[in-house]
Amino acid sequence: MYAVIVGCGRLGALLAVGLSVAGHEVVVIDRHEASFRALSPEFSGFRLTGDATEHALLESAEVGRADCLMATCNEDTLNLMVAQVARHVFGVACVLARVHQPAFGAIFKDAGIQIISPTQLAFDAFCATLDEGANRQS
Repeated sequence: MYAVIVGCGRLGALLAVGLSVAGHEVVVIDRHEASFRALSPEFSGFRLTGDATEHALLESAEVGRADCLMATCNEDTLNLMVAQVARHVFGVACVLARVHQPAFGAIFKDAGIQIISPTQLAFDAFCATLDEGANRQS
């Protein structure tokens, strides 16, 4: 698999290293060179420094041949923009984006982008844990 990851924070770095170690070809993009320090020595992919909203940078990352693009930045609007460009301009079939504000989820889904919401996942986990505790007490 050829994967492009936009954002090299904790999540992006974890994904990049995990996919790289699993034998996949990975390109990780971040605006700040210093962000790549989050990558462990096991990472064998490529690093590109720059703004992922710039068409030329996405072309140099060969987004058009990517099997998957994952937008993992901390800004929902940036993730949406990059994900839409990957999906609709470059034709990437599998586009995943992290979304912090659950209210934005519908916008991403309408654009054909799969979302992962840490806020929603945490909510679901809290509710499941509360339900388990209530069931134990009954």
